[in-house]
Amino acid sequence: MNDLGLLQVYTGNGKGKTTAALGLALRAIGQGMKVCMVQFMKDDEGYGEIKAAKLLPDFTILQVGRKDFVNLDSPDPIDVILAQQGWEIAKDCISSGKYDIVILDEINVAMACGLLETEQVIEFLTAKSRSVEIVLTGRYASEAVQNIAHLVTEMREIRHPYQQGVPSRVGIDY
Repeated sequence: MNDLGLLQVYTGNGKGKTTAALGLALRAIGQGMKVCMVQFMKDDEGYGEIKAAKLLPDFTILQVGRKDFVNLDSPDPIDVILAQQGWEIAKDCISSGKYDIVILDEINVAMACGLLETEQVIEFLTAKSRSVEIVLTGRYASEAVQNIAHLVTEMREIRHPYQQGVPSRVGIDY
């Protein structure tokens, strides 16, 4: 359709990385493209994007994780297993030819805390078909990941309602 096949990275400590990727997905679907988002370290059907994806044609979201938060300093072995299963799913989605865009949500965090090996991810992504646009989201994108990317956007937190005691809000934060 277009010159797809670039690698985008949305990282940083600010809010909006997944939201930016979802905005890209919405734009692509509006142009007749097929999008798959693989969400690492998430398993919650209550997220707004999960509900919305069911209403949109050609948008698939696959969650690979569990409802509990991952201890980034000392991940549970099940988190490693689930992330590795998710990576296999992601590789299949990228290689399948079914999707124009594949979003790997929170994969930067999964690599940073050792759930996935950064070198293996980079090796696969640099060898992949140039016909699929790939978006990697999550804090802690490594320098190595940023170096292979065509676009890197860093979200920087300046102020967040959470700092004033405002809890996560339906439709805004999840």
